[in-house]
Amino acid sequence: MIRQVCVVMTIWTVSAAAQWIDYPTPNIPRLPNGKVNLSAPVPKAADGKPDLSGLWQRARGTNRPTQRTGAAGLAMGPNLADFMRPGETIPPLLPPYDKLHQERQANFMADRPSSRCLPHSIPDQMLIGVPFKIVQNPGTTFILYEEFARFRQIFTDGRGPAPVAAPAWLGYSIGKWDGDWFVVDTRGFNDKSWLDDSGRPHTEALHTIERFHRRDFGHMDVEITIDDPVAYTRPWSFPMQFDFLADTDMIEDVCDNERDSTHSVGK
Repeated sequence: MIRQVCVVMTIWTVSAAAQWIDYPTPNIPRLPNGKVNLSAPVPKAADGKPDLSGLWQRARGTNRPTQRTGAAGLAMGPNLADFMRPGETIPPLLPPYDKLHQERQANFMADRPSSRCLPHSIPDQMLIGVPFKIVQNPGTTFILYEEFARFRQIFTDGRGPAPVAAPAWLGYSIGKWDGDWFVVDTRGFNDKSWLDDSGRPHTEALHTIERFHRRDFGHMDVEITIDDPVAYTRPWSFPMQFDFLADTDMIEDVCDNERDSTHSVGK
């Protein structure tokens, strides 16, 4: 029952993402017909660096996941295997994490965290195709995720990695520029999230590096590296592409389906 509610909720979130329809996003390049010029030059921040700010969504077609179904024909979410470059594969899991992955698949991913309103993490939050907004400020860049109203702080004020006392769902991120690429280094994850909807696990040793590159006004490339030496035999990377969303904005998305499990206690 909880899985069915979660799937319906996810579909609703994607379909309802376009709010303030036909309200034009100000100060963006447009063609003579009024449409956004997605091929216009990359906007620059006050410090001369590329400005990544805006509303983004996973590009359709270029890295669209294979549609899979699980128990009772329910649609399954993205699998990292769909994002690998041709000829490349995800490295094997080490025991006992390979066993855990197989158990989750045998159970058709019924215990996915999002079914209990718990967060997606990195990279899963980037895979699901729900809009997110980047707000680039001096010293801190924010990523605001529409689903479950989550947010990340990426500190660019020169601090080093955080001494993690409390592992977090989205970890602790610091960022720096490497030419026109914004490099985000994140550590300090808890081990409660999944890497993707196939149930790939990770440990608190997870370390991710995300490289963001806005190649023109309307298109952004992201390269994600996963390094978890406790769970996987080696690090690996995969590419993603994102499109700028204009003339729309995010909506509030609050998940309270965890109450279903409370209602069923003792029944």
